[in-house]
Amino acid sequence: MGQKRSWPFAEATQIQQRRSRPGANDKPVLFQTGYGPSGLPHIGTFAEVARSSFVRTAYEKLTGEETRLQAFSDDMDGLVKIPGNIPNGEQALRPHLGKPLSVIPDPFGCCDSFSSHNNNKLQQFLDAYGFDYEFKSSRQAYEDSEFDEGLVVLLQKVEEVLQVILPTLREENRDGWSPFFPICPECGSVYATRVTGYHPERESLSFTCDRQGDGFGGCGAEGELSIRGGNVKVGWKVDWALRWFTYDVDYEMSGKDLIDSVKLSSRIVRVMGKQPPATMIYELFLDEEGKKISKSVGKGLSVDHWVDFAPIESLLYYILQNPQRAKRLYWDVVPKAVDDYLEALRQWPDVEEEKRADTDVWHIYAGGKDVPTYDASVNFTVVNNLISALGTDDADVLRDFLLRYDQEVSKYPDVLDDLVQKGLTYYREQVLPHKVYRDPSEAERGMFQQICDRLDASQIDGDDAEKQIQGIPFDVAREAGVEPRELFTSFYEVVLGQEQGPRFGTMVLLVGKERVLKMLRDKVG
Repeated sequence: MGQKRSWPFAEATQIQQRRSRPGANDKPVLFQTGYGPSGLPHIGTFAEVARSSFVRTAYEKLTGEETRLQAFSDDMDGLVKIPGNIPNGEQALRPHLGKPLSVIPDPFGCCDSFSSHNNNKLQQFLDAYGFDYEFKSSRQAYEDSEFDEGLVVLLQKVEEVLQVILPTLREENRDGWSPFFPICPECGSVYATRVTGYHPERESLSFTCDRQGDGFGGCGAEGELSIRGGNVKVGWKVDWALRWFTYDVDYEMSGKDLIDSVKLSSRIVRVMGKQPPATMIYELFLDEEGKKISKSVGKGLSVDHWVDFAPIESLLYYILQNPQRAKRLYWDVVPKAVDDYLEALRQWPDVEEEKRADTDVWHIYAGGKDVPTYDASVNFTVVNNLISALGTDDADVLRDFLLRYDQEVSKYPDVLDDLVQKGLTYYREQVLPHKVYRDPSEAERGMFQQICDRLDASQIDGDDAEKQIQGIPFDVAREAGVEPRELFTSFYEVVLGQEQGPRFGTMVLLVGKERVLKMLRDKVG
């Protein structure tokens, strides 16, 4: 196949090069993603699985080889803080700070543990959007002895591992640091214990449970534990290396906040005798204030909220765009994402077959499978401009206006219904609450009256009707010595109660000349 330029194919090529090295395993190519179940799955979780799936599909196209995608839950991690988006979290979770997430009672009362609840949510979440993946639990892997071989290697090479890690720690944190976290058999804490001795000949270690942390403390127990069978876990600076070693992971991407962890785990897995996977560092999703979206805080636009406003494919389109550029993820980005996605669908039939694998649509639809057709000019922005102009929540009325605006949309009733229903939800939740109308100044009244007079006298027909109508407010603004942008802002604030809005010509064609005249005259008085 020809050279592909999209980033998933660049990543796939990196994996192909890794697999061609001497000593590479001949198992199906394994893609892995990590999830920390200290909070509900969020947009970052979705994006990592989606992006890994894009690369996976590209790799299959490039090589024809068999692949697997594993969603790995780090449910043996200890709880270090109480998530802000858990009901009754303070009362339910504070007594369990420092314990593995997999042994903490479910605050929602429906599952065996807190991590089981979040793991179930993760699987429901991924299943709902059709991802092809295998779920893997850290607790199960430890208890089923899947990690035992790697743990034995780490114990045998613990001094080499310490030489990698200790120089990266602050001086005050180096004393007593260990890659192993024993799980106290008395109190169940994983963060209150510390290692006091290594016994590679017995495949065990000595420990004492006496550490103090924010909200938790040791019980004083001490003893010796086998490293096999789930009695210990490794810390976050080592757990990637253990996973990569155990499962021969070929590819795992991560956020830029974990660059140092990737570097350390890569060095450690080499100490253990294997090679690290190919990887990509992606930028983080930010909320409206430019802060990192956190699963424990629950800020930012969730996937569930996005699909209330727009089709899931528009979110896939959004996260497919350059993953190495930070993206703000809040309600204001939805309209453009939907419009861009629909435009990509419109262009799809015209893309030459040999060039399709380089398009966004090819990646969104798992290699260009079952791509829907859409060739109408109605998009999210058009629908929301119409709703703002009409001020109605009657879906039938909106459909009638949209069908008059572009009869072609009648060929896509499901798309039209979805755009209208989701557009209404978006308008009610994100536009209507923020509308603030103001009265026009005398100068604005005069300009609005001029627009009314000229619009009333105009003939709306011909292919350039929208352009002719759009010229009316421009002419009025110039004659009044006002910047056209100022006049449009005044129009939006006075007539629509918002800071931005549709092009004037588009609005007139959408709702009709008479309705726009009435809206203006009501404000002119």
